[in-house]
Amino acid sequence: MSKTHPFTDLLVVDFTHVLAGPACSYYLGLLGAEVIKVESEKKGDAIRHRGGTDAQAAKAGMSTSYLTQGAGKRSITLELESVDGLEQFHQLLARADVLVENHVPDTMRRLQLDEETLATRHPHLIHCAMTGYGRGGPQENTAAYDVNIQAACGLMEATGTQDSGPTRTGAPVLDYGTALAAGFAISAALYERSSTGQGTFIDVSMLETGLSLMSSSVTDYLRTGNAPKRRGNLANSRSPGAGSFPCSEGVLSLGVNEESHFESLAAALDREDWLTDERYAQRDVRNTNSSELAAEIELELATKTAKEWEPILQAAGVPSARLRSLPEALESPQVKTRGYVQTTADGVDVPTLPFRIGGAQAYAPSSKAPTAGEHNVEIEEWLCTCKGD
Repeated sequence: MSKTHPFTDLLVVDFTHVLAGPACSYYLGLLGAEVIKVESEKKGDAIRHRGGTDAQAAKAGMSTSYLTQGAGKRSITLELESVDGLEQFHQLLARADVLVENHVPDTMRRLQLDEETLATRHPHLIHCAMTGYGRGGPQENTAAYDVNIQAACGLMEATGTQDSGPTRTGAPVLDYGTALAAGFAISAALYERSSTGQGTFIDVSMLETGLSLMSSSVTDYLRTGNAPKRRGNLANSRSPGAGSFPCSEGVLSLGVNEESHFESLAAALDREDWLTDERYAQRDVRNTNSSELAAEIELELATKTAKEWEPILQAAGVPSARLRSLPEALESPQVKTRGYVQTTADGVDVPTLPFRIGGAQAYAPSSKAPTAGEHNVEIEEWLCTCKGD
């Protein structure tokens, strides 16, 4: 086992669709696991045909949304409602370490693949189920997408301004947050199995993932009864000098939350007078006069562009960053140096993991994203050779 790819020799069966489930198995594959994607013979993963802006690729079943987390896997198409297809699926599970799936419980029960059945037949298996609302409760079989859960968990209600009304985040953060949460849970279950030899069932809720991403707001509300309000670009810390500020060109995000940050900001803007000004010298009084301070900060920042201010303030120790578009962020020296974007064998650029283990430079997919059923013959032959094991 490689110290940089700790899941080498791990076999993952990926019975997922859309974004959250496929992303979870993709992450496991980047860390060394062998991933076999099981798709329907009739249509395969629905995300193959939608998502992204490349209509031709989507029509061919290789949409950019699919390619984002499709590489490094092998694909087999099975009809699980047939006796032969279900038996082949069980043959895969008998050899797998992990099953990742994101179907509602009723679907898994109909296919006789519910957690109780699988635990009895494959006691070694770590079965990770990812659903919108989690097991139990009146909504356990309610279908959900990222945008539904953003609405349900309170994230949309807390995003935007008082004038704009609730706003969805600009990316499917609940899908990818749930994928990372599931990967964390699978890692914990694998660690436990290393000592017990027993598999387990993992129940991942997108709704609770959304609430977890809002943890500080949850605690604040439970403690004070004050529900979060839409604050636009102001920071949750509510500190004066924490938020987004226009410059002569561009916008700068400041995170001036500590006294040392305020002192550094005053020095960088050549406004040390703020440190003795009775309106701003003390933190509690500064909070009272936050609007006046924000106006003065804007006046100073208006003398340069955000691109000019960013290196000045960062060098001074002020938490700050200029607003960038996605293309700009991907072209930044930091992202380039870290190797966050990797290229698959067929030349497709895709995101990798946001962390590195054991000195790894970056994690690249081991192979291109497969077409639906591309490895049917290869996997079926492998299963035949394993029958005597």
